[in-house]
Amino acid sequence: TVSDCPYLKWDLGVLAGFPLLKEFHCTRSQLLTGNISSLRVLKDTLERLTIAACPQVEGDFMDLADFPRLKVLCLDDTAVTGNLLDID
Repeated sequence: TVSDCPYLKWDLGVLAGFPLLKEFHCTRSQLLTGNISSLRVLKDTLERLTIAACPQVEGDFMDLADFPRLKVLCLDDTAVTGNLLDID
């Protein structure tokens, strides 16, 4: 969990160094950057993902559509887009 780190500048790509990560929660990190597509390395392990109040995080949430273990997804107050109608 990373929260309330307004001066920590980092990118989602660093999570590639944690290929067995099951949960990631990050809130109120104004300097967090990156595209959620960089989380593809966690496709087979990620179960819970919360990225909230991180306005510089971008991408299309459909990049996470084929994560077989993902049960919880929260992308509040980010630049992530997508259409729920695209989910089968």
